[in-house]
Amino acid sequence: MFVDKVQIRVSAGDGGDGAVSFRHEKFVDKGGPDGGDGGDGGNIILVASNSEDSLTTFRFQKHLEAEPGKPGFKTRKHGRGGKDLLVAVPVGTVVSSIEGEALADLTTDKQQVIIARGGKGGFGNAHFVSSTRQAPRVAEKGEQGDELELSLELKMIADVGLVGLPNAGKSTLLSVISNARPEIANYPFTTLKPNLGVVDMDKKNSLLFADIPGLIEGASQGKGLGDEFLRHVERTLVLVHMIDAYQEDIATAYKTIQGELEAYKLDLSKRPQLVVINKVEGLDDELIKALMDELRPALPKRTQLFAISALSKSGLKELLFAIQKEVVKARKAQAKTVAEENSGLPVLTLDTKDSWKVVKADSGYIVSGRKIERFAQRTDFADFHATQRLRDIIKKMGIGYELRRQGIKAGDKVIISGNTLDY
Repeated sequence: MFVDKVQIRVSAGDGGDGAVSFRHEKFVDKGGPDGGDGGDGGNIILVASNSEDSLTTFRFQKHLEAEPGKPGFKTRKHGRGGKDLLVAVPVGTVVSSIEGEALADLTTDKQQVIIARGGKGGFGNAHFVSSTRQAPRVAEKGEQGDELELSLELKMIADVGLVGLPNAGKSTLLSVISNARPEIANYPFTTLKPNLGVVDMDKKNSLLFADIPGLIEGASQGKGLGDEFLRHVERTLVLVHMIDAYQEDIATAYKTIQGELEAYKLDLSKRPQLVVINKVEGLDDELIKALMDELRPALPKRTQLFAISALSKSGLKELLFAIQKEVVKARKAQAKTVAEENSGLPVLTLDTKDSWKVVKADSGYIVSGRKIERFAQRTDFADFHATQRLRDIIKKMGIGYELRRQGIKAGDKVIISGNTLDY
């Protein structure tokens, strides 16, 4: 089964806890703290691969977990870091949050993106030795790794997309001009998944074609094979609109597909397009000309129109060279657009990692901020020495002053990253 959209849950590895330990050796009096740091948790990394052609793997593997870091040991031995989990996905995979925010777009082979970061390992007590703190009894907990609900969506990347009503001959054309071997039969909806094929134009240049399953009226609203396959047209530079010469009304057939391309969430009808009347092998020149004359008034000005026979290979050479010219023009236009988008001055933003905020609520005083929350996550709230260290950090960051300004009293609750601390 071809799967091009899935939802998964990813859990990066938690960091290992730091160790509280003191040297105890013969003839070594008060050897001092020697607790090692915990290892970092493993990341989850998505890797784009041309060897993958669908998201079928994730139908049965809905939860991806990376290895956690190991805790620290005595004698300053650090815990081993968790291994990263590398997950292969097809080129053209778009990663989004469940809310629809785009997080990553994997467009080239071997491209990698860390989609969930492992937690940092906690420091052991050997890390906290100073001239005024000779025997610290505090160690940090490891941070939790990222845990996310994600949507993976495959949008095939091709130079040319073949579109048209069912049984227009798209699969036949692809099989004749490329190395692809799609299923071909004399009935509609033979193609149930998009197929890719490489067409070698010469020794240096090639084009990637995508055969998009047959569309029908209402496809943009989900009818027939639905708009599930229209998303694969989004990434194509040029469209080749194929029409069966034996359609009762070829102009209506053309307008039907154009309407669906226009009604899609992106107006795909504006994409550079060539129109092809296929299956003319049994027609004489006069009838072919009549069909072209019938269709031409429905086409936008300067649209290139061809009559071919994919079965007998008639007219393919002229069509392929015309397609190549359109692709070259589309690539230049795309490169210009990208350059213009990246030509603006960089937006400078303040680094706010040390910023924090205190909000008074019925449950207590809620403290938020990236840095203080990370400290709280690494604190063992059941350990007296660990919580005293967190109190010192709150004081040094100026949070204590703000708490007093807002009227905090002894015994009130301070809430940081879901953890509660008595003031």
